[in-house]
Amino acid sequence: MTTANATNTANNEEAIQKILTDGLKDLWYAICPSDFVKETPVSLRRLGHKLVLWRDAEGNPHCLEDHCPHRGAPLSFGIPLGNKIACGYHGVEVRSDGTVVSVPGSPGCKLEGSRPTRAFHLKESNGVIFMFNSSENIDEPPPLVLPEQLVSDEYSSFLCYTEWRGDYRYVIDNVMDPMHGTYLHKQSHSMSVGSRSAQFQLRDTDHGVIFEKAGQRDVNFDWSEWADTGLHWLRLEIPYPKTGGPGGNFGIIGCYTPIGPNIAAVFHWRTRKVSGWQRDAWRFLYKNRLEARHWAVLEQDRVVLEQMEPDANQREHLYQHDVGITRVRRQLRKLATEQLARGVK
Repeated sequence: MTTANATNTANNEEAIQKILTDGLKDLWYAICPSDFVKETPVSLRRLGHKLVLWRDAEGNPHCLEDHCPHRGAPLSFGIPLGNKIACGYHGVEVRSDGTVVSVPGSPGCKLEGSRPTRAFHLKESNGVIFMFNSSENIDEPPPLVLPEQLVSDEYSSFLCYTEWRGDYRYVIDNVMDPMHGTYLHKQSHSMSVGSRSAQFQLRDTDHGVIFEKAGQRDVNFDWSEWADTGLHWLRLEIPYPKTGGPGGNFGIIGCYTPIGPNIAAVFHWRTRKVSGWQRDAWRFLYKNRLEARHWAVLEQDRVVLEQMEPDANQREHLYQHDVGITRVRRQLRKLATEQLARGVK
């Protein structure tokens, strides 16, 4: 390989890793719980952006990059005006689509009517604000497609949100590794049974892949799913003993979003297929007996992942139990490579 080729390869690899670290473009992401955003503007860092979010009088959330197009002052220190925000520094008003609608200090200047500010479309569902991480300003985003467990009336769910120190991709790896439940979570009331060794297999789905134990189902944490519906989400189920109350298996839906290079926004919805009186019984039981146990299990994951070095994935010696992890990593890398080829960085 020539020096020039080696340099290009290194530059491409650096660009691919930058894309993956910040988060893929033109994709929906969960960015914060709904109660983070009120009428007063709030500034959040997500997906390589500094963002300002606020609500209008009807409660609709809006999002712009947190930089005034005039002098770069934070719009989050400004005044919300419905679907507009006025910069607190010089009063420049920016609409939620990124268009400057008023420059009070210099009416009619060329800044008025231009669209220099990055704007992002939001959707709100299941207690969370989702953002379409568009590579440029667009008028309409694609639909937000959530898994059945978050849209069907047959299911009930609770949101669990936390922020972990570490790369969001390590959280994805953790969910695509069912075998860790047998060891790390062996004291859990719901993960103390089943074989301590297993063979795994991959099964393609319409939107992704399921990684599952061969010959063991509905016993423990026996499978996990990664899906791309324009939103990347993961799913798993854990069978409950009778003491867990009425309903089907206990399910978890996960979405993970980079806040920065080594901090992740971690969203888990705990779900159960229940209806009628069973729904009320399950929700009461969850809040009064089960939620603390689930937080304890999640805390075990957090402690391990936060202790992993940023380059831990460069020190690995993977084996058959890790095929699900490598499959998802390759898919994410493929998407980042395609994004780079389109000239989107």
